[in-house]
Amino acid sequence: MNDQEAVEAHALRVVTELYPHALGAILGGSAAQGRATATSDLDVAVLLPDSDVSRREVIRHQGRIIELFLNTLADIPEFFAWDRARRRGTVLFIYDQGLPLTDPHGHVAHACQLARDVLASGPPPLSTAEWTYGRYVLTCFLDDLTHTPPDNRYEQLSLADQVLRQAADLLTAYHGGWTGIGKWLPRRLLSADPDLGKALLDGHQAVAEHADPRLLATAVNQVLGLLGGPLLEGFSHPWRA
Repeated sequence: MNDQEAVEAHALRVVTELYPHALGAILGGSAAQGRATATSDLDVAVLLPDSDVSRREVIRHQGRIIELFLNTLADIPEFFAWDRARRRGTVLFIYDQGLPLTDPHGHVAHACQLARDVLASGPPPLSTAEWTYGRYVLTCFLDDLTHTPPDNRYEQLSLADQVLRQAADLLTAYHGGWTGIGKWLPRRLLSADPDLGKALLDGHQAVAEHADPRLLATAVNQVLGLLGGPLLEGFSHPWRA
């Protein structure tokens, strides 16, 4: 048994041991692509009968962290709609790109097709109010970053992180692409806009390594230029929105 077969067998053991009533399961993430290391966690989506409850669980099984995305069959359409609304599509991508572990009744295949259909529709566009608020927040963070002394590293790094995340959310939305957090932020950003996405990431790195925000500020201003420019004066936002 090679390493990939061992990973798949381990994931299947988790399902059969802990969820013997499962209707099917699929392995996602790097493990499904054959890129898992000995310390990688395993992302496993499990379909449950409607008598169970949809939830997310994280366990340690035989020394490895397993992240479990548990959904009842009836909940899958609503959950996929919620996942799309977040514009991250975490579980949608597991069903789209994952490796089926068990599917005795074809339920996993049906869920995978539904996920592909939802992903093909793309994430929902931002509303006018969301675009306006996003421009304002990004402008504020950038203004704070450029006026923070380079020796104040705690604040500078915190602001650089906020600037990158906000700019990434807006740039991916501008291109109708999916956003992400953690390791998925740079992946989704580069997928949506390889050139400007790389400029944002290089700028963020320059702040981290050299305490120099100029590259990041240049890239962010390009993003803001796509959206109508910086926004401070004249901004208005209902406090309950």
